[in-house]
Amino acid sequence: MSLMEVMPGDPVETPIWDTYKEIVKKHDERGEKAIGTIERFAFYEETKKSYAIIATGESALYANIMLQKGVVTD
Repeated sequence: MSLMEVMPGDPVETPIWDTYKEIVKKHDERGEKAIGTIERFAFYEETKKSYAIIATGESALYANIMLQKGVVTD
């Protein structure tokens, strides 16, 4: 899972990330290590390669997440 990084100088709080971390900890033994961040414009570029985009009613700032399905190898 990847989160969009907060832009430098943007004075916002991201409490939604704590919620995401709790959910991930329940379902992935890697816990928070399973969560990365991507710079804002790189995040937008990655979305162009996505299979599906889901819009929800979530209104929290920086609530954008990118989920990856399948096997990830380093």
